Amino acid sequence: MLMLTKVYSAAINGIDAFPVTIETVMTNGIGFSIVGMADQSVRESYQRIAAALQYSGFSFPHFRITVNLSPADERKEGASFDLPIAIGLLTSSEMIKCDNLGEYMMMGELSLDGSVMPVKGALPMAIKAREMGFKRLIVPEANVTEAAVVNKIDVFGVKNLAQVAALLGGTSDLQPVRINTRELFTRQFEEFDFDFSEVKGQDSVKRAFEVACAGGHNILMVGPPGAGKSMMAKRLPSILPPLSMAEALETTKIHSVAGKLSRGAMLMTRRPFRTPHHTVSPVALVGGGANPMPGEISLAHNGVLFLDEFPEFPRHVLEVMRQPIEDRVITVARAKYTVNYPASFMLVASMNPCPCGYYGHPTKSCTCTPGQVSKYMNKISGPLLDRIDIQVEIEPVAFDDIADKAPAESSVSIRDRVMKARTIQQERYRNLPGIHCNAQMNSRLLHEYAWPDEEGLSKLKERMTRLNMSARAFDRILRVARTIADLDSSERVESRHIAEAIGYRSLDRASYGKTF
Repeated sequence: MLMLTKVYSAAINGIDAFPVTIETVMTNGIGFSIVGMADQSVRESYQRIAAALQYSGFSFPHFRITVNLSPADERKEGASFDLPIAIGLLTSSEMIKCDNLGEYMMMGELSLDGSVMPVKGALPMAIKAREMGFKRLIVPEANVTEAAVVNKIDVFGVKNLAQVAALLGGTSDLQPVRINTRELFTRQFEEFDFDFSEVKGQDSVKRAFEVACAGGHNILMVGPPGAGKSMMAKRLPSILPPLSMAEALETTKIHSVAGKLSRGAMLMTRRPFRTPHHTVSPVALVGGGANPMPGEISLAHNGVLFLDEFPEFPRHVLEVMRQPIEDRVITVARAKYTVNYPASFMLVASMNPCPCGYYGHPTKSCTCTPGQVSKYMNKISGPLLDRIDIQVEIEPVAFDDIADKAPAESSVSIRDRVMKARTIQQERYRNLPGIHCNAQMNSRLLHEYAWPDEEGLSKLKERMTRLNMSARAFDRILRVARTIADLDSSERVESRHIAEAIGYRSLDRASYGKTF
């Protein structure tokens, strides 16, 4: 006796899926084995499947069973193969008959009572199923809305193994879930929990945030406790431009793979805002682990990574961000495989100017020695500081500003200007894949689009020479100046744009002690 069945599923590598064919063969004898680079959780599926089959009214086949997960040279992880393996057993033993099994891709973890439990990465698996030409996709009911955002494929959300067997056997009236992705995506959330109209004073800092959002630049705030650093950072998402369809899909894929999507979640329509604590480990920040997963910098992809109390993060944790900030991708290398996670995020950091927090405060005295101030600042390396385009100092809010009842400029007004500047950039870089905003410009693009006039170049040379700025700071100033020019609807980068951009490098080493 020889019975062979093929069931199709998918596995995750990075944030993308690859197809997996579950081949089940039954021969005379007794035994069960799984081959094809399966990890421990996959090999443990025998116990879960055996109990689920019996609880669902089926019997476990009494044959020598071999299950092959193809391709055999790709590592398979997790319990999402429980359902396709169980279906392979049922079809090979002819307990259920399905003439169109090749039209289905399926995944799901089985509980001992036959329930189909949610899995990670349902969205990238659905995208891969459509790419491979599958007509139908079976996923756990908890993942159905996430997978159904992928159109041109019928997505079925199932509760238990018996329901899957009925669906394949043609005796179920279960209907595919359909979601109008375009309608979902265009339903933007205009109301935010926080608005810049609630921020009193701090006009210069608001301007710095506007420039940062308009060009996708990293920003560092330095100021005493109570100046409003965290308060303004929390309002940053309200002035960011909305996600594009491609950005929304990519962002949702990352959160799907990481298992961060809530039950019933569909497409992410807001940019992520991640705020890890300063006790975060390097692996939690950049991703990796025994079974590699996206870290905080990848979860912040297409959004904001806010690091409060910047110097309190261990130095070795901060240094691992240098390469992702520059390359906008993080590579997790293992002996037998490599995983790439996107990491194009906007870094927003805040810090006190010294250990006590009152260095340069207009009314409170600083208790720190010059050595302590210098040591505190040096917790952030020069190369990392150079990678932060905008460095702005925050002064305490004056009493008159606090007592002023008149609302400040709303986030909607600021956002309109940001979106106009982003529209200019999208048009400028429309033929350059991977470039969407000024912060992503390389040296060639800087010479082409951001080179200043003679007056601006002279001003820049004088300031950089006096402050002994690095070559990377030169590029950062030009990027920021290009964004300021876009906000000004200016085709050329002029001297006034350079002057404002230079003002946002006030914390470079040579000038730090002189600017307070």
